[in-house]
Amino acid sequence: MKSWIAFWNILKKDVRNYYLKPPNISWGIIFPLSWTLMQIIRTPDENVLGLLPGLISMSVLFGTTSMLAVTITFERSSRSFERLLLAPISLNTMVLAKITGTIIFGVFNALVPIIFASFFTDLPALNWGAALFTILLVALTSALMGLLIAVSAKQVFEAQTFSNFFRFPMLFLCGLFVPISRLPVFLRPVSYCLPLTYGNDILNGLITGINTLSAPLCFGMLSLFSVVLFLLCKYNINRKWIG
Repeated sequence: MKSWIAFWNILKKDVRNYYLKPPNISWGIIFPLSWTLMQIIRTPDENVLGLLPGLISMSVLFGTTSMLAVTITFERSSRSFERLLLAPISLNTMVLAKITGTIIFGVFNALVPIIFASFFTDLPALNWGAALFTILLVALTSALMGLLIAVSAKQVFEAQTFSNFFRFPMLFLCGLFVPISRLPVFLRPVSYCLPLTYGNDILNGLITGINTLSAPLCFGMLSLFSVVLFLLCKYNINRKWIG
């Protein structure tokens, strides 16, 4: 019971204190929002659905990584993070609360392109349960990638700079707006080493009916990436925060 109380209070504190921090607004909300508007407005009605999976994936990626960078690095720079580590709660509970807030923020961001697209075209009848589950998996893998960076960075600008090293290449390597088949041959193996490729492929299949990989394979790869990233995060946390 104490763990759940601690979990809820950490989650509530993050939502209240960090959702509207400038880095979250600029990278987590404004950038995906402006990119969504730019792409939708300049695209004919019949092509909006083709852009929607990539816009959803991008919004989740930027929302989750921005949120986690802010919550952890702000607290580390203000020394309040050390108090959390000394509190009589498990480190797993604290990290789970941080990741949960990040996933909520990512799912919220995923709704932005869906809402805007609905004003420009009729959304197809799709399996929203599968879409939500995919968005949650994308948010989880993106959050864990953000956690890997946030563990090492000491300031928000460092975390955001490190995040951009993998976020912007992923916009072009994961099939969000440029099909992987149109990439140079030597870059395609890199695309399949990135978790966002598989989440975006599932969303493409659900929204447009066009996907290059099977759904079970994509869900399996996303689950595998989640486990591997979790283990890497746990190793880094034990080495930098405990050891």
